[in-house]
Amino acid sequence: MLKIPVGDTENPVPVWALRLAKALPFVVLPHCLWRLPFAFDFEMGLVDQSGHGPMPWWATPYVFGLSLLTEAVALLTLGLVSGWGEVFPRWVPFLRGRRVPPLAAVVPAVLGGLVLVGLFGGIPLAWFGVIGDLGFSNGWWDALCRICTGPATLWGPITLALAFAYYRRRNGSYQSATR
Repeated sequence: MLKIPVGDTENPVPVWALRLAKALPFVVLPHCLWRLPFAFDFEMGLVDQSGHGPMPWWATPYVFGLSLLTEAVALLTLGLVSGWGEVFPRWVPFLRGRRVPPLAAVVPAVLGGLVLVGLFGGIPLAWFGVIGDLGFSNGWWDALCRICTGPATLWGPITLALAFAYYRRRNGSYQSATR
């Protein structure tokens, strides 16, 4: 297996983990972009069956904030393949320069990955008719929705895989497996 050292990590990071961590913000970006027109009450071809009235005043900042938060959380997974995920940066008060306990990164990553699997796991089920799907005015809007939101279904499994690789690398089982 090809491995490359990344920055100042204690053990080399597997190439697949580095590539996945760097790609993850781009994997969720189409979902974030798909969400933005809804902030301006543009329905993106959805057939509105609820008959809701005008958007509340807070909808626009909420949708933009949710998209920014989504990208920020996706960027945090870079800590699982970077030195700042192993040693606290200098700007962190009281902890600067200390080693990050492996479980302090693994537990939130695994819990987050499981939550993401739960949040986005229903998308493929809806596509295959197992659960109810959204109604669109035509097939083009449906296809655009699937293209934009489909990659987000990978966010949870990618996070879980990166957490597993981080755990193996930080706890020594990675070294013994590569010798």
